[in-house]
Amino acid sequence: MADFTSQIIRKAGTWTGAFAQCVLTYEERFLRRKVIKTAQGKTLLVDLAHTVSLDHGDAFELPDLSLIEVTAAEEPLLQITGDLVQLAWHIGNRHTPCQLEPDRLLIQSDPVIGHMLEHLGATVTSINAQFTPEGGAYGHGRTHSHDHGATAHDH
Repeated sequence: MADFTSQIIRKAGTWTGAFAQCVLTYEERFLRRKVIKTAQGKTLLVDLAHTVSLDHGDAFELPDLSLIEVTAAEEPLLQITGDLVQLAWHIGNRHTPCQLEPDRLLIQSDPVIGHMLEHLGATVTSINAQFTPEGGAYGHGRTHSHDHGATAHDH
């Protein structure tokens, strides 16, 4: 049995004062029903009505209204520099999640995409960092397929 249960997500910037933290990768932050561990070693049963894509800084609200913060874990990424507009277009054209920053792009470590980007003139560097990509053109969160119809956050 889990130490805690949550059925409610509080979005980043709408809460303060978490008593615990869950450090989750990009893939782990996409969930509906799952048992996860807090950084403090406790277990949390997340049982949501719909699948959601959690952002760094969101929180799980417990029945007693206390909060457990979601923190993006450091994970293997590719740092892309060069003509960012052109490179972002090629990354987006392949439906690859991408974190956009003023002086670089970050994608999950993918040697095939990295090699393609190098052929387009990019400098590609392997790094470990938090990954918080853009949500997509059809609303916040991730799309489940290439149908361009619904996302995890559509109601």
